Amino acid sequence: MHPYHHAQSQPDKIAYLMADSGEAVTYRQLDERSNQFAHLLRATGLQAGDHMAILMENHPRFFEICWGAQRAGIIYTAISTRLKLAEAAYIVNNCAARLLVGSVAQAQLASDLLPHMGGVAQKFVVDGELSGYQPLEQALSQYPVTPIPDETAGADMLYSSGTTGYPKGVFVPPESPDIDASNSLLEICRGLYGMGPQTVYLSPAPLYHAAPMRFCMTAMRLGATAWS
Repeated sequence: MHPYHHAQSQPDKIAYLMADSGEAVTYRQLDERSNQFAHLLRATGLQAGDHMAILMENHPRFFEICWGAQRAGIIYTAISTRLKLAEAAYIVNNCAARLLVGSVAQAQLASDLLPHMGGVAQKFVVDGELSGYQPLEQALSQYPVTPIPDETAGADMLYSSGTTGYPKGVFVPPESPDIDASNSLLEICRGLYGMGPQTVYLSPAPLYHAAPMRFCMTAMRLGATAWS
């Protein structure tokens, strides 16, 4: 299962809704925007197996970026917005990110990171302009809403809290290269919890954490609506 299936069968259904702003994103919008981001990734030189990082609060564009990376075979790392500069810089460099997407709300940390992430060749920001970053919305507007020709499954690589030294990146490779292949979490949510198209899944936690991100994305795989 994958959101693109639901974009075909129920395009106007809400895939997720942001509780703070009330902004809703439909399955059609999620599919089209994630396709555009996948095209951007290829245009900037990223190929399957490359890494990128995300520095954003709970934001309407967060899942579009994650799904775009997922369908382009990219390994994506979400960074806590509560980290100090040295901590965030360590994760960006340790995960070997070649591209970073931040938000204007995280402008201070995003700006401070600029001289500390030499391996990041491409930097984008949502919601406006920020020195050293390209506006993501403007960059995406030139790309088609159809899939890239070489879709393959990517996945997240998230970091531990670092209570026993430096944070550790944890990466579990996709169980199949097919972007819509089932996985263990999906089967647990569908079988044990009965999650499906009728589900409204409430996730009040920061999306850069493992459980909120993964369970919300699993809800979207199953055609549910996630509230974040």
